[in-house]
Amino acid sequence: MENKIIKVGITIGDINSIGLEVIIKTLNDSNVYANSIPIIYGNAKAISFHKKALDQNEFNYLTIKDATEAIPKKINLVNCWEEEVNIVLGEKNANGGKYALKSLEAAVADLKSNRIDVLVTAPINKDCVREAGFEFPGHTEYLAHISESKDVLMLMVAGDLRVGVVTGHVPLKEVPALITKERIENKLRLLLATLRKDFMISKPRIAVLGLNPHAGDRGTLGNEEIDIIIPVIQKFREEGELIFGAYSADGFFGSSNLKNFDAILSMYHDQGLTGFKSISFDEGVNFTAGLPIVRTSPDHGTAYDIAGKDKASPNSFRNAYYLALDVYEKRVNFKKLQEGALQKQAPIK
Repeated sequence: MENKIIKVGITIGDINSIGLEVIIKTLNDSNVYANSIPIIYGNAKAISFHKKALDQNEFNYLTIKDATEAIPKKINLVNCWEEEVNIVLGEKNANGGKYALKSLEAAVADLKSNRIDVLVTAPINKDCVREAGFEFPGHTEYLAHISESKDVLMLMVAGDLRVGVVTGHVPLKEVPALITKERIENKLRLLLATLRKDFMISKPRIAVLGLNPHAGDRGTLGNEEIDIIIPVIQKFREEGELIFGAYSADGFFGSSNLKNFDAILSMYHDQGLTGFKSISFDEGVNFTAGLPIVRTSPDHGTAYDIAGKDKASPNSFRNAYYLALDVYEKRVNFKKLQEGALQKQAPIK
């Protein structure tokens, strides 16, 4: 692709959490933004507060009015509010949600107007943002609504390990009723599409996990595998796709078979994310597949217990930054390949 400098919008998340700490630590390495322009959506006073708490006084940035003024090879800041805010590191309170939303809404507005190219979001606390009027379970659902996407897929990524979920932020007791043939098929089609377009894997191999312990043990521990999951897998196999399962989740994540697949589709949030984080904690990235825009985030939460103590690892946030750049570039290349294929198919006049 052309040497386009990608504009990366960064939301600061909960101001009382480790969000600004991992952002500061990530952007302190100038190599991170050698071919991109980081734009933080937050507040200068909030950054100064965290700089002081972390003894990171050499962290410098430019304050700009909006993303169109962003300067290459510099850290840029868009002030999303002017008022004084009481920051209490490690405390879960209403301010954490209120100002996380101000940051998110400003960044998303610029993303929709093409002032930035990709979005990297620091962690929010769902209770705090709900108090501030946020009506969605999380970033994923909010961005799906904003972009008018009918369906999206939460995909956890750490190198070649990619884990998607059929059901996301819903209570466990509601999961069985949500495991339908239609929903599994939709998520598999999203997963196949993102592996081809966003990761440039032409013939993906996908493992599908069962819902029940031991994947139902041939009906002894539940019939969802026999009645719902396996028939969907067979349908995709008949279409020529390399979809396999249903596998028992506990045994699968602990086996060498894991390396034989480009992605895994789990049935519910903790089933997939427990295995994923056990393998790649502090390294993983949450990528929202199925959106017309590119959005990533670290795979950890607000971590109030270590906020301001200089203990937070920036690895996951740094990986989220790099993955956003990589996916953006792959989408551009994928589009060019498609356009080239269409030109070859066009009849000669």
